[in-house]
Amino acid sequence: MSKLVPAHGGKGLVCCLLEGKALEDEKKKAAGLKRIEISSRAKGDLIMMGIGGFSPLNGFMNKAAWKSVCEKMVLTDGTFWPLPVTLDVSAADARNLKNDQDVALVHNGEIMATLKVEELYEMTEKDKKWECELIFKGAGPDSEKFWEVALNDHPGVKMVMAQKGYNVAGSVKVLSQGEFPTKFPGVYMTPAQLRVKMDERGWQKVAALQLRNPMHRSHEYLAKIGIEVCDGVVIHSLVGSLKPGDIPAEVRVQCIDKLVEKYFVKDFVIQAGYPLDMRYAGPREALLHATFRQNYGINNLLVGRDHAGVGDFYGMFEAQEIFRRIPRPSDPAKRLLCEPLNIDWTFYCKKCDGMASMRTCPHSKEDRVILSGTKLRKMLSEGAEVPDHFGRNEVLVILREYYSSLTEKVEIKMQRAAAGFTM
Repeated sequence: MSKLVPAHGGKGLVCCLLEGKALEDEKKKAAGLKRIEISSRAKGDLIMMGIGGFSPLNGFMNKAAWKSVCEKMVLTDGTFWPLPVTLDVSAADARNLKNDQDVALVHNGEIMATLKVEELYEMTEKDKKWECELIFKGAGPDSEKFWEVALNDHPGVKMVMAQKGYNVAGSVKVLSQGEFPTKFPGVYMTPAQLRVKMDERGWQKVAALQLRNPMHRSHEYLAKIGIEVCDGVVIHSLVGSLKPGDIPAEVRVQCIDKLVEKYFVKDFVIQAGYPLDMRYAGPREALLHATFRQNYGINNLLVGRDHAGVGDFYGMFEAQEIFRRIPRPSDPAKRLLCEPLNIDWTFYCKKCDGMASMRTCPHSKEDRVILSGTKLRKMLSEGAEVPDHFGRNEVLVILREYYSSLTEKVEIKMQRAAAGFTM
């Protein structure tokens, strides 16, 4: 009998991915359907609905659900859900769609799913701005002048504002997991597969470390705190698409492999990957990370400084604070059961001679090596020397090799916190 936390929403894992004859029949049917090209973000959302990672969702949200999630962080049935999961279509496509029609959802030539149209609703520029303000506007300095900077500097806002003029809602039948099972064998896992691994180890209390950057010493420190207080830790990397300048998943996976091999007791750590794109929604995305981690059987999310942030749009610990303000539905099955494991700002302290945090280190800023993924990427992209104790040498070798292979450099902007200005 599994001791792991149940899937979110009280319905078990809701998996829309077809198998066997049902899959073959739907593929044949899909070949003759009207095709709608979807974004990389929608592809990741579809796969998560396919494998149960977005339980209890079984399709893209209608207008009532979109509005309720943006405003109140609950679905229309009262189940907690922190971010809209919608599918945009052009006005031309919208004119040719009608309720109960089946359409094929295609990404780069591959039919990913079929969708039964249940509702079409317009998304005006005013609607998109309303969504952006509720989802992406935080308490950081950049949010004081949100619309002056967000359209150029916030990738999540840019993505929403670039969406087509209508959203289509409907249930889906997922036909593919894309390239992830073959591109990341042994790392990419469905919730059911990860649950089996954790059940085999007898784990009950599990923490997840969310990663979109290569692991540096702060990440390693966070993971080891999780191992100390839980049965084990899942180093859970995003293997979908990122913004320009971020390091691709295959390179990050190599770095984690090397760290686990050299610096972890393997019985207490699992490396895994999930297929989403980043939304860079800061606090709201931290809630999404906790929600789908519950579906993977994880009941604690490690939340440090500026979780899922970008630029200076969010307060340093806003992603921790938001967990105290979320709705708690009366039905326990509809509540978020994955809780944050909050960690203060961490760094290497020369006087402490080790990793420390603002809670444990009494020394000055000058004694500390400020660690951040953004800072590491900036130093490596510019060929700068990486300070001692910033990252493990074995990892830096892999990263330097990657950066030396690039023919084009992307400018990486430093956050105030990443540069240590706010300590």
